[in-house]
Amino acid sequence: MNENYKFNDLKTAISFFKEEVKKFVEARNWNRYHTPKNLVQAINCEAGELSQLLLFKDYTVEEIWNNKKLLTNISEEIADVFIYLISLINALDLDLSQIFTKKMEKNKTKYSSKEFNNGMYYKK
Repeated sequence: MNENYKFNDLKTAISFFKEEVKKFVEARNWNRYHTPKNLVQAINCEAGELSQLLLFKDYTVEEIWNNKKLLTNISEEIADVFIYLISLINALDLDLSQIFTKKMEKNKTKYSSKEFNNGMYYKK
């Protein structure tokens, strides 16, 4: 993406996103609508829009990067999913770093690299 942006993944803390989404929601008085159920449904809707962009298409990463309109649409839908996910985290007062770390440790045990090292995947 464009490296001229002020923010990037190497320099931006999770707290920035949480605070930006919180301010955005509060400025519009949307807190009453941001219930866990509504936010999960909104995440699903936005994920569906993202999925629709790729439905029945097998784009390579290179093809996506070379199609600026498609890349922009995909990027915007990813952002929409992320914004609603951050809003859900805010609504439930969760610490993303803690829940991520805890779940990754669980996944490392459940899907050990000893058992899952040949590219195969199945749900345990």
